[in-house]
Amino acid sequence: MEFLTSFIEIVLHLDVYLDTLVSQYGVLTYGILFAIIFAETGLVALPFLPGDSLLFAAGAIAAFGSLDIRLLIPLLLIAAILGDAVNYWIGHFFGKQLVVNEKFTLIKQEHIERTQLFYAKHGGKTIILARFIPIIRTFAPFIAGIGVMEYKRFFFYNVVGALLWILLLTLAGYFFGNLPFVRNNFHYVVLAIIGLSLVPVVFEFLQSKKAVRN
Repeated sequence: MEFLTSFIEIVLHLDVYLDTLVSQYGVLTYGILFAIIFAETGLVALPFLPGDSLLFAAGAIAAFGSLDIRLLIPLLLIAAILGDAVNYWIGHFFGKQLVVNEKFTLIKQEHIERTQLFYAKHGGKTIILARFIPIIRTFAPFIAGIGVMEYKRFFFYNVVGALLWILLLTLAGYFFGNLPFVRNNFHYVVLAIIGLSLVPVVFEFLQSKKAVRN
């Protein structure tokens, strides 16, 4: 419960925490952001880490002048591409064993099934679309590695998806995060981004429930 409370506190006050990171760690902040984006996309057991909201917040902090957007975007782009690539190979070499291993409870079967349904509907474009959907973003490359997609095809979608995800959200934070309304209501803006990012998850869940009933 204490961990969950701390996590929610960090998500709701990303601007404060990023400012604190920059003031305390300076250029090391880039490494911390790199590690979070890499882990959120690359480690299948960590789908709960902030993604969309963190990118927007990082862009906004760059607009405030605390970070250099010219360095931030390439680093986050590399983190996102490497994360999906590592996740793919984890799925390729260990995916089947992890899915059937009942002792490994960090991977929930419902997340696997939801991602498989997404693949069935969208095909290879899943890797691009999943970038904007929490949980599915983390499990899509893992499922692809198990056997859904060959790596050459996966890598193309990986790069395209990473470019769209990093550029759209980071630049949105950079260009709009410094507006007086956004800056004065930053917590609410972050909450809105989190809420919007969950809409596709809820939609897919309702669609899957409807399909089961039919």
